[in-house]
Amino acid sequence: MELRSSAFAPNGEIPRRHTCEGDDSAPPLHWDGVPPAARSLVLIVDDPDAPDPAAPRQTWVHWVLVDLPPDSTGMPAGGHPLPGGARAGLNDWHRADYGGPCPPTGRHRYFFKLYALDTTLPTLHQPTKAAVERAMQGHVLANAELVGTYQKTRA
Repeated sequence: MELRSSAFAPNGEIPRRHTCEGDDSAPPLHWDGVPPAARSLVLIVDDPDAPDPAAPRQTWVHWVLVDLPPDSTGMPAGGHPLPGGARAGLNDWHRADYGGPCPPTGRHRYFFKLYALDTTLPTLHQPTKAAVERAMQGHVLANAELVGTYQKTRA
């Protein structure tokens, strides 16, 4: 599978409009190469550099989506509307939506991870990343990753 965005290049800077310094809207995402046996897709966006890339202490979760249809080809800018059947999980702000980059210090990396599963996850209601990862165990057919970076322009 391949995951990309028209808003930023792999390992490139995420545009300000998709961060807390902009309108905090999700960047557009596009994917292809989903295995024919896939029954659903999962998207997780997280930052392993929190709170400081020089001394990371936790991975901060920015977005969790489950049960994306396997025939979907991406997400529009802003992250809405969700494709039919898709559901949002909870990010680390305890919101069921995208929360853009907002690093307290330094340049952080943001991992956009797409997983193709051989099942759906209908029993999960607004799940956390941890709950999704537990439910995905043994069901991942393929995955793709896109990394972007961001550093705040003002303190």
